[in-house]
Amino acid sequence: MFFIASLILALALVHKPLGDYMARVYSGPPGRERVLYRLLGVRPDIEQRWPAYARALLAFSLISVLVVYGLQRLQHHLLLSLGFDAVPTHVAWNTAISFVTNTNWQAYAGENTLGHLVQMSGLAVQNFVSAAVGMSVAVALIRGFARRGSETIGNFWVDLIQGTVRILLPIAFIGALILVAGGVVQNFTGPHEIATLAGGTQHLTGGPVASQEAIKELGTNGGGFYNTNSAHPFENPQTWTNWIEIFLLLLIPFSFPRTFGRMIGQLRQGYAILAVMATLALLSVILLNVFELSGKAIVPQAVGAAMEGKETRFGVAGSATFAAATTLTSTGAVNSAHDSFTPLGGMMTLLNMMLGEVAPGGTGSGLYGMLILAVITVFIAGLMVGRTPEYLGKRISAREIKLASLYFLVTPVLVLTGTGVAMANRAGLAAMLNAGPHGFSEILYAFTSAANNNGSAFAGVTVNTPWYCVALGLCMAFGRFLPIIFVLALAGSLARQQAVPVSAGTLPTHRPQFVGLVAGVTVILVALTFLPALALGPLAEGVH
Repeated sequence: MFFIASLILALALVHKPLGDYMARVYSGPPGRERVLYRLLGVRPDIEQRWPAYARALLAFSLISVLVVYGLQRLQHHLLLSLGFDAVPTHVAWNTAISFVTNTNWQAYAGENTLGHLVQMSGLAVQNFVSAAVGMSVAVALIRGFARRGSETIGNFWVDLIQGTVRILLPIAFIGALILVAGGVVQNFTGPHEIATLAGGTQHLTGGPVASQEAIKELGTNGGGFYNTNSAHPFENPQTWTNWIEIFLLLLIPFSFPRTFGRMIGQLRQGYAILAVMATLALLSVILLNVFELSGKAIVPQAVGAAMEGKETRFGVAGSATFAAATTLTSTGAVNSAHDSFTPLGGMMTLLNMMLGEVAPGGTGSGLYGMLILAVITVFIAGLMVGRTPEYLGKRISAREIKLASLYFLVTPVLVLTGTGVAMANRAGLAAMLNAGPHGFSEILYAFTSAANNNGSAFAGVTVNTPWYCVALGLCMAFGRFLPIIFVLALAGSLARQQAVPVSAGTLPTHRPQFVGLVAGVTVILVALTFLPALALGPLAEGVH
């Protein structure tokens, strides 16, 4: 209880100063980064319409994919390769897409696949810029609500650079120093052979772990330096470093509603969005802890908790809270084996992602996802009373609700289609370790994680095959960029509108009733969409 309460207190203390600081960063004029603008040929004083903003974002992402792919394929010619060969084509494709989309799904074991240079210049760089891309899209949507009669929503290159240089880099630097003080590895050593207690030998690889660990959590990325991710003692050695990592991955998503309220000039609207996020998140954390602490199987009941797949230094509460936080956000880092959770505990990790990762979600993506749900909620409320829906002084017309609906539909289509195709072909079934409901849950989890850009896995399914690398890579790409295009189009549509005067029939969107309505709509939409799939997997396993 103290572990969770202290996290809530710490997040509450930084919510205002960090949220206000991010609002100043994105609202103020470009300054200290002018050298970067000149190097890139960017005119920071010229803003972009939404199609130009989207083209710049997609072009940057495409170049990033090619660079990360190239680094992996040429690894054996690079410095600090540690003698590793080039990464296979299908795995390199999957990894490049994964890190550029902020998914950080890993179909490889980092410590025996990638050298230090690729880890730093390829993966760690994408941990920064992919997070900054999500933050940029969220800010563009905020400007759409805040502006009146405007054709532009900002400049992508300015937003990308400011988010990286002024927000992510300073916090990640401090976070890395704290993690080093806690025992997280930071060096450039290669594999060391050591003798084990059982009389055998083991190879342990060092590397620039702390610097990657900090931004991996802060940017809600999740890709670990080691195969066991944050369960590895070189990444997460102590109980208090576990607390720090959870704090880092929740820091920006829970502060962004304050940025939203400050930039639109209505702080109470930001508090309403924060209340929805906090309500769903707290409910998830409590339920996941309850399901894991009260495991119904014979062995968990005998030992008092479901400890399979969990590190003893973290215990059930530290593992369950980490699992809830990493799936509520788009982080995907793990400090325990989700595949070993109780059926209902595993279902909660799935459900967190199926909610759209909006409580609080990823860096930027959580906020714009929640605002999309707010738009859908306002539309539903407008239908109930027979009024044209409005949100923050903007009419939600046919164009806006179509864009919001398309945003919501992308992920379910990818998840359910991908899972169905995998279960219907030999390549998909051959990779399954378990049969029955649990095997189905493993496949469902993989496509849910990929489409939602989470990156965590249930394990138990071999995903480094060409079929899975391509299928999950496509899910990651479409699950990232299609929603972004719809969000930017919505931002452009809203920015062009003039303000609608508040009247007696305007739905108040800052009161508890609206908070409850948004939370209810979120849960109901997800239940209607995914309940049949959950019934075939974790629910069936739990009942059995």
